[in-house]
Amino acid sequence: MNFVIIGAGPAGVRAAEALRETAPVASITLVSGEPGEPYARMAIPYILSGAIGEDGARQRRELHHLEHLGIRYLNRRALKVQAQGAAGGRVELDDGSSLDYDRLLVATGSSPQMPPIPGTDLDGVMSCWTLEDARRIAALLKPGARVVMLGAGFVAGVIMKSLVGSGARLSVVAGRSGQILRSMMTPKGSAILQHWLESRGVDVITTGRTLRIEPGPRLVMDTRSIDADLIILATGVQPNVSFLEGTGAEIRSGVVIDDHMRTTVPGIYAAGDVAQGRDFSTGQWVVHALQPTATEHGRIAALNMAGQDAPYRGSLSMNVLDTLGLISHTFGIWEGVEGGDVAEMIDAEHSLYTRLCFDGDRLVGAITIGHPQHVGAIRGLIQSRRHLGEWKARLQQNPQLLMEALVDLNQA
Repeated sequence: MNFVIIGAGPAGVRAAEALRETAPVASITLVSGEPGEPYARMAIPYILSGAIGEDGARQRRELHHLEHLGIRYLNRRALKVQAQGAAGGRVELDDGSSLDYDRLLVATGSSPQMPPIPGTDLDGVMSCWTLEDARRIAALLKPGARVVMLGAGFVAGVIMKSLVGSGARLSVVAGRSGQILRSMMTPKGSAILQHWLESRGVDVITTGRTLRIEPGPRLVMDTRSIDADLIILATGVQPNVSFLEGTGAEIRSGVVIDDHMRTTVPGIYAAGDVAQGRDFSTGQWVVHALQPTATEHGRIAALNMAGQDAPYRGSLSMNVLDTLGLISHTFGIWEGVEGGDVAEMIDAEHSLYTRLCFDGDRLVGAITIGHPQHVGAIRGLIQSRRHLGEWKARLQQNPQLLMEALVDLNQA
């Protein structure tokens, strides 16, 4: 059997390892679109802060780990897939070579989505997505540097701490939504995080529309202009799927897969940020850009590619964010369900917030800010789909009793 994996992020690397464990003599080729050893993108903020060097970003500590497992590793970019149905197919690479496959895994992740404004290609304007981006940004970061970040979602939130820690003067432009971290936080939670940022010197801009970027660089809005030494674009991502054009693969917000990680094309599987997989809480098919999800996707995909029957039960949507030292978490259906009850506890003065969302007497979603001790209990209650019984009313009165509820219910 000839296996080819496109993409060397957490999904691709774990899939390659799992395939070798399951198919000891198979041919396995892992293709990375970036130079060097496979690395973890989530390590980039720690590189910017100086907490680790680039070697610390490697996914596996041992150099040439994949080659030692008998896995062929290529630094090439996939240009096109020629699918031949159950007979497999061929992957065309950017150096003119090609790879035949019996089973193909698409684990190419996503790339930054450029905002629809002029000037995104100017000097001093960049994304923060790859190791090369991190090198370029680190060269410009210095105490007093004027940094503007366009976008205030999760990607922006991840790197804020490193930017502020460098001594830079940071401005964050949230755009027309008027709310930071809108995709993972209620307005009440966002207000707490915004106040936390502003109290630590970050200029958070939640009004106005961005018109263009001018040389300098300078960000021009309809309400103001901001001169900068560096503008970082953090306005969202899009799946890397152009090489699948013409294969017949169904693509929505990502590559559509079934519960065995199979795409709509025979012999082609998908995993990680590029895949539209099952959500544990809702049963819907969504993209979960989470490293634990990507790793599990890769493992499950590999088992099915090797001929096993390994259905995927779905991933729990869970985000963890360190906002300049203030830790927040979101779990499951944190927006709440129609007809469901919600309990909230807010202590804005001390930057504390807990939100619990119920469907009947089951906990289905939650948000915490400043309460990291609740993480295990919340995850356990949601993933076990446990009926809370009388504990629901007690948690509605006091959401801080989560651990007591879990311990008591586990003893029942």
